[in-house]
Amino acid sequence: MSEDKADKKKDFVNPIDPDKIAENPHSLEYGHHVGSAVIKAEDVGKQKGRALSAMEHQTDQQLGQIYEQMKLLADQAKKINLRKEISERIYQANFRFEPIINHVYYLYEDENTEQVLSIIGPDQWGRSRKNKYNWIATVKLLADHTWEILDNADSEAS
Repeated sequence: MSEDKADKKKDFVNPIDPDKIAENPHSLEYGHHVGSAVIKAEDVGKQKGRALSAMEHQTDQQLGQIYEQMKLLADQAKKINLRKEISERIYQANFRFEPIINHVYYLYEDENTEQVLSIIGPDQWGRSRKNKYNWIATVKLLADHTWEILDNADSEAS
């Protein structure tokens, strides 16, 4: 009987093509039997579409942040430029007193378009002088001898 089994083993020919048989089926990239995990092909177009959408959202968000920063810097530059212009006007203005640090002053323009720095506010003039001066700005002298603009005629017009 053992001879019969040996003869049968020698005579057995596998009907499956040897090119279609895996030596190590556990290392295949796909399932090789019914109990294997289901592997579905991914839709590459859908993946690229999602990635592109995420990338666009992220870059739009970052560009928005940069735009807000640029806008803030532009506003700061405008304020510095206005401060410089009014400071130049103040130092060219007529005033007969020594400005004191941290005190509030008022810059006016008279009917001859000359600048005048005063300690009298626009609402403190008497009736006779009220129309003589055109108020330009309310300013405060800082410790470094620059002028902080507290209010100006341009900001009321806007």
